[in-house]
Amino acid sequence: MGRADQTTKVKGMFVHPSQIATIASRHPKISKARLVVDNSSGFDRMTLNVEIAGNDSSDIDAIVATVRDITNLRADIAFRPPGELPNDGKVIDDIRKFDQ
Repeated sequence: MGRADQTTKVKGMFVHPSQIATIASRHPKISKARLVVDNSSGFDRMTLNVEIAGNDSSDIDAIVATVRDITNLRADIAFRPPGELPNDGKVIDDIRKFDQ
């Protein structure tokens, strides 16, 4: 059985939805954030998708540092235009595929 909540484990560290909310709250320009975890390249990779008005990427280094500070993990940052991220309540989307 898997987890009922959105908490996921990446490289031995648990990542919780509340951590993503904290990251977003530290950067007022972020209106919505969703963490996507995949392993399409053979290793776990996190990408924080953020909606920022005007697609202003000037804060990328600060956001990367905040992700690392809060999760103790590295993540890529992908800027999305407002309204692109679905409004389905999902904060962490774990799309990794594991061979059985």
